[in-house]
Amino acid sequence: MEAFLIEEGVDGATLDLANGERRTGADLMALVTTAKAAKANIERLAARAPAFAVEQASIAGLFGNERDPVAAAKRLDLYREEGDLRWEGERGPAGFTFTRSRRGVMEQVVLDDALIASADARRLAERAAALADVFSGAATFTRRDKVSTVRGPLDLMAAVFDAGRKGLSIQRYKGLGEMNPEQLWETTLDSGARTLLQVKVNHADEADDMFSRLMGELVEPRREFIQENALDAEVDV
Repeated sequence: MEAFLIEEGVDGATLDLANGERRTGADLMALVTTAKAAKANIERLAARAPAFAVEQASIAGLFGNERDPVAAAKRLDLYREEGDLRWEGERGPAGFTFTRSRRGVMEQVVLDDALIASADARRLAERAAALADVFSGAATFTRRDKVSTVRGPLDLMAAVFDAGRKGLSIQRYKGLGEMNPEQLWETTLDSGARTLLQVKVNHADEADDMFSRLMGELVEPRREFIQENALDAEVDV
């Protein structure tokens, strides 16, 4: 579904960058592909810090070699609204701290060393390096009559998905039995549109062993598997 929405959202769209460049067609699709992968990293790290701060700090190089909290704070200001004071950033004993006053209330964001050293942060640093020049400032995404401000991969993917959904009605079902007959025929049973794939199990013993390891009653093998593979796991990218 996401692949379909991206294809629809990019079709006929333009992205005008702060440096005057314009991305369209295959160039824009390549950029969206990188942004989608970065978005997945950001969303996993968002459990530990605000997503916008993770996004902008990574573009500023804070997760890579350019660890300048002042530069990162300037990027956070891309989200500043009327009445907000500017962000200030500094290096603390346990990580980077960003503060500002928002309508008289002090706001603080901390990106600690554990977050910055995580596997997702390292992957995000690689992807953000490819996006730094693109998002040197706010860009403008335009498709037909809709114009959106884009400050990073999160905004870009939101704009693309919004454009792709335009005119569509998306429904989800827990099972085929919940569909109306016409919907079931169109999505699943129409012989002119359906695809049948043969499933083969070439390594039945290995599959059975892995299933028992991950789904069996013994906890220890499952724990060992998670410990061995947790840092390398990357899903929904």
